[in-house]
Amino acid sequence: MIPNKRGYFGRFGGQYVPETLVAPLQELESIFRKSLRDTHFHSILNDLLNKYAGRPTPLFFAQNLTRELKGPRIYLKREDLCHTGSHKINNTLGQCLLAKKLGKTRVIAETGAGQHGVATATSCALMGLECAVYMGSEDMERQSLNVFRMRSLGAEVIPVTSGSRTLKDAINEAMRDWVTNVKNTFYVLGSVVGPHPYPWMVREFQSVIGRETKKQLMAYQKRPPNALVACVGAGSNSIGLFAPFYDQRSVRMIGVEAGGSGLPSGRHAATLCAGSPGILHGAYTYVLQDPHGQIKTTHSISAGLDYPGVGPEHSFYKESGRARYVSVSDKQALEGFRLLNETEGISPALESSHAVAYLPILARRMSPSQSVIVCISGRGDKDMAQIQKSL
Repeated sequence: MIPNKRGYFGRFGGQYVPETLVAPLQELESIFRKSLRDTHFHSILNDLLNKYAGRPTPLFFAQNLTRELKGPRIYLKREDLCHTGSHKINNTLGQCLLAKKLGKTRVIAETGAGQHGVATATSCALMGLECAVYMGSEDMERQSLNVFRMRSLGAEVIPVTSGSRTLKDAINEAMRDWVTNVKNTFYVLGSVVGPHPYPWMVREFQSVIGRETKKQLMAYQKRPPNALVACVGAGSNSIGLFAPFYDQRSVRMIGVEAGGSGLPSGRHAATLCAGSPGILHGAYTYVLQDPHGQIKTTHSISAGLDYPGVGPEHSFYKESGRARYVSVSDKQALEGFRLLNETEGISPALESSHAVAYLPILARRMSPSQSVIVCISGRGDKDMAQIQKSL
């Protein structure tokens, strides 16, 4: 599905922004709509995705994991094998091409776990664009390796020390920068959040995940999967997998949020499981808020899921019943990390570990004749120091 002309998926989405950003967003929407119809643009992007980013990524039958869980056939969509180590490069290459088309010379971005920041810095280095990345100081401590990677690619990494010093605050500062420097600056937003057209645009760039998966599954079986599973922070890897299957109603979609220390504790980032509709970063969507509408502080072992909102398309999927959203705790995520390492020799990022952690629960409800596809959105190299401390 596509949003309506005002940028809404059902009742979610829109543009709740300062007047200064209305014109830049209209300009962005216009160039994006033209690019969707531009065969030359798609040719350049596909060439970069295939020859530079390493697409298509494999769909791998996890035979050992399937045997271990005694349930459905489990397939892994290996976005961790993309250049830079996650699915984020799918989006940054597309957006940086748009920045070039608009004649912008400077790119800004926000990042939580650092994967979007690394992917943006990589795309900017490739295309000769100046790059600045905002990152919460808390996340900089957790993801010091990715901070070094960004700086080695020529990007300026700007610490954000306000608020919770995580992803929400990094987006706040990036938006303030954009308001001030709209003339020469393009904001490469990293997920399906923010004002229209960002949720739609990022979804389109990330849908390569689901489109490839559909084709690749035919080599294993001549029928659709029974279920799709992916982690959900703001929601880009999951919507990239889910969206191409939207019209196939027999395919269940399950998004796995960060349960942190458990939902009763209040220390979590499970927006769709425990939040309510509100406005955050320019869009009407589900958010974690107090009775006065103030955004709550979140917690997750995973920096990439530590966000108090979610993409408006996910909010629409939830309310329409098209997808189901669950949460797993920090402890369960670490168990998911161990499980995939020990059965398949694959180290998932802590974000992806949340999706893996839900599989033992799901497998008990499915039969060996059924199949499930899990998006491994990123690799775990960046998290090894933190996991070592936690274990």
